[in-house]
Amino acid sequence: MKVAVLDDWSGTARQMADWSNAGDVTFFGEPIPAVALPQKLAPFDAICLMRERTAVTADLIAALPNLKLIVTTGPRNASIDIKAAQARGITVCGTQSRKTTTSELTLGMILTQCRGLVAESARIEAGGFQGPPGRDLADLRVGLVGLGNVGQQVATLAKAFGSTVSAWSPNLTQDRAAAAGVGYAQALTELAAQSDVLSIHMVMAEATRDLIGRAALAALPRGAIVVNTSRAGLLDRAALFDWLADDPTAQAAIDVFEAEPLAPDDPWRKARTRFGTRLLLTPHLGYATEATWRLFYTQTVEAIGAYRAGSPIRVIEG
Repeated sequence: MKVAVLDDWSGTARQMADWSNAGDVTFFGEPIPAVALPQKLAPFDAICLMRERTAVTADLIAALPNLKLIVTTGPRNASIDIKAAQARGITVCGTQSRKTTTSELTLGMILTQCRGLVAESARIEAGGFQGPPGRDLADLRVGLVGLGNVGQQVATLAKAFGSTVSAWSPNLTQDRAAAAGVGYAQALTELAAQSDVLSIHMVMAEATRDLIGRAALAALPRGAIVVNTSRAGLLDRAALFDWLADDPTAQAAIDVFEAEPLAPDDPWRKARTRFGTRLLLTPHLGYATEATWRLFYTQTVEAIGAYRAGSPIRVIEG
């Protein structure tokens, strides 16, 4: 079986699992342009995906006559046309995922911006020393847009630092907020108005696109911090840039982007140059930990073996 492992951007997939019995495996470290995918992937019987980095559309599936198996890291992948795969008789399998990585990164980004760690490190490198004092997490008002699994984990971690946590989402109730031990806001602008940090933890859908826009940003107190470790489309990028320009004390920390990896001329790179350390950018590290990679790729290999043995596991249905 010829196997393609796509989007191994960190060049570590080979070391994260034992691929020796998976077949004839080829690792692709660089993103493959969509127009080149049919030619590049035509020889392969199985393709292994890293989350939603490469879209497997109906057109691509139709262009791959040898394809029999798709394995995605994680239990679901909105970038795969499951129905088109099923119509071709192609099996789609997933892996489990770990639940703590994104919340840990979120707290790290909040702490980094509150204490000015990037700016202070740069000050040392430039020959200087201590700059203006940072902010405590104790008594910091953290507003969570979304109180699902990740949102609740962020709430637990923030409260451990002594922060006051409140939440809002379109479907959140006061009882659910109380059960999670956080305050309840009746509207997004109400949450923003009472938050020193606004952290986004929603599922991306058309109904939530640009959910954090000009109205929510305008409601934030001066010097607030906006954090997005969820999905890029939830935050209106142009509105964020205008907000940062209007308030020279405002900050943001962003881990997710409209197009990944970032192109050299991406607006986010230009904004980082414009706003300096007030805009912290990280390369989608929310789920990028060694333990997660080992789980993803070990179970990818397991899925390939199970398929070859005639008993597919963790099959994703359309």
